[in-house]
Amino acid sequence: MEKKLSEIISELKEKFPQIKTSEETISVSTEDLLGLMQELKNSFGFNYLTNLTAADYPADAKGKGDGDEAEDDGEMEIVYNLTSVYEKLYLTVKARVSRKNPEIPSVFPVWGGANWQEREVYDLFGIVFTGHPNLKRILLTDNFEGYPLRKDYQWVGGRK
Repeated sequence: MEKKLSEIISELKEKFPQIKTSEETISVSTEDLLGLMQELKNSFGFNYLTNLTAADYPADAKGKGDGDEAEDDGEMEIVYNLTSVYEKLYLTVKARVSRKNPEIPSVFPVWGGANWQEREVYDLFGIVFTGHPNLKRILLTDNFEGYPLRKDYQWVGGRK
């Protein structure tokens, strides 16, 4: 029984007419990210960066298992949730970076509120936001080793 997400949502709306689905998603390259974000803010009124987070997809978690791990260490995805406060619109923008070189342009020049959110993602995932004016640890001590939200991070005492 294979259904598309749109079919599932239609069925759910029939059973639960009060639910709303309003979020669309755009995937963008790191090269186009800053231009896209400026366009979304300046031309389309997405004036608020609601949230910025990341997800880690190591090569072994992507189902490789065929020896490609040495060449492909996996990816990390940066997720931006945007809001147009006046139009009541919500949009998710996603961009992927390699785990070996996790760099992406900072959106701080577009939304000043990205300051601490980018620092948090840097602190916990090790993603470098190029052009950020003060990219340093915000939650962990300066001498903390590693990035605890990466899936390959080894916790003291191991995972249980």
